[in-house]
Amino acid sequence: MANIDYYLGTISPWAYLAGDRLERIAERHGATITYKPLDLLQLFDRTGGVRPANRHPSRMEYRAQELPRWAAHLDMPLNLKPAFWPVNMAPSSYAIIAAQEAGGGDIGGLVQGFLRAVWAEERDISDDATIREVLSAHGFDASLADSGLFVGAETYGRNLEQAVEAGVFGAPFYVVRESGQKFWGQDRLDFLDRHLASL
Repeated sequence: MANIDYYLGTISPWAYLAGDRLERIAERHGATITYKPLDLLQLFDRTGGVRPANRHPSRMEYRAQELPRWAAHLDMPLNLKPAFWPVNMAPSSYAIIAAQEAGGGDIGGLVQGFLRAVWAEERDISDDATIREVLSAHGFDASLADSGLFVGAETYGRNLEQAVEAGVFGAPFYVVRESGQKFWGQDRLDFLDRHLASL
């Protein structure tokens, strides 16, 4: 059985556009997913990337065309300029980490819930009430927003270090532990699917 480490930032539009395809692929191949939310901006700093605010205008212009193209292709709603972006990723990331540790709910749905909140629902994922609502909506105890703070903060930092060590430089980024194969971007999920079929 394959194990996939999924590195993500909860404000990434590309992670949002992945939808539930990773979960469906994993289910098809009997693979497990470990969700590893991290500080995406620090990851850029550590691995030679450029934060969106500092990118050349031509790159941002292309991004402004490409995101709606993909959203239309995938039939997913997308607000190109969300009301709450950029926003502090830590609180939602801590909630994901705590929920994954606790179990009992739909962790894939939780991740997608936070991403959808940013890119389709104009919600602030750093807001405590929003975090509690998204946790509850996916079968988790809303109190994880509080109780998971310590372990969440510790694991959040460790996820960044693990990402750098694993050669991760963006999000979404999928690493198959058994083979060491890496897949960067929601547009590489078909390749991940094909790779898992070959194991």
